[in-house]
Amino acid sequence: MDYGVAIFPTDYSITPAELAVAAEERGFESLWFPEHSHIPLSRLSPWGGGGELPKHYYDCMDPLIAMATAAAASKTIRLCTGVCLVIQRDPIQLAKEVATLDQLSNGRVILGVGAGWNAEEMADHGTAFDSRFRLMAERIAALKVIWTESKPEFSGEFVNFGPMMTWPKPIQKPHPPIILGGGFPHAARRAIEYGDGWMPLGGRGWDPLETLPRFRQMAAEAEREPDSLEITIFGADFEADSLKTSRDAGVHRSVITLPSAGRDEILPLLDRHAALIT
Repeated sequence: MDYGVAIFPTDYSITPAELAVAAEERGFESLWFPEHSHIPLSRLSPWGGGGELPKHYYDCMDPLIAMATAAAASKTIRLCTGVCLVIQRDPIQLAKEVATLDQLSNGRVILGVGAGWNAEEMADHGTAFDSRFRLMAERIAALKVIWTESKPEFSGEFVNFGPMMTWPKPIQKPHPPIILGGGFPHAARRAIEYGDGWMPLGGRGWDPLETLPRFRQMAAEAEREPDSLEITIFGADFEADSLKTSRDAGVHRSVITLPSAGRDEILPLLDRHAALIT
């Protein structure tokens, strides 16, 4: 099992570049950045974590730019979105940004994706809440076409473009891994339908490990090879017993979420967590 760290990068936290170097030196496989372009002050959509929305949701930096600075400072650590809100991004531009990152990082990008929960945020981007999952599926399909075809074109309900030429293409073939974030069974089903893996969120009142046998059965029923779909537990409990249980359950990756804090707080946390993975 591989191990990753996630953080909301802000102007008061450790920089993405310094965190990438520190995590890489301590043996972590991947570094994950979430996404919120903004938080509307109307605050009608409930946050899944319960209570007040934490400050770092308002303050987080753009994940792709954070990944770029991390890529420039590091050598081997995977650079990941956890998750990219594709429903709020133009797919043609996103395809170029991800392909560029994959080229400049020598093939280290993982695209974690999700449809989001904040209806007011996506509405400001012109996205309807009720159709967000159809939009996400179509935009991901368009990304794949752009990345894999020399003269891509696409015709759908939401995404339409005629034949074009756009480079660079990603180093990873056929494209960077696309991992669907979300719960069971709906996000799990979407991961099986058009993803390369599933990324359930731990610590939200349910145990993702309990769903893994059913997930694998669903994959087999859909004629997907279950072992080809990576399982990433996001927000994992980073304790020895919990990590062993995840390894035994066939989890491919456990990702711990770090606080949006400075290096003096983050580096000792990394040391403590790294002791569990070596």
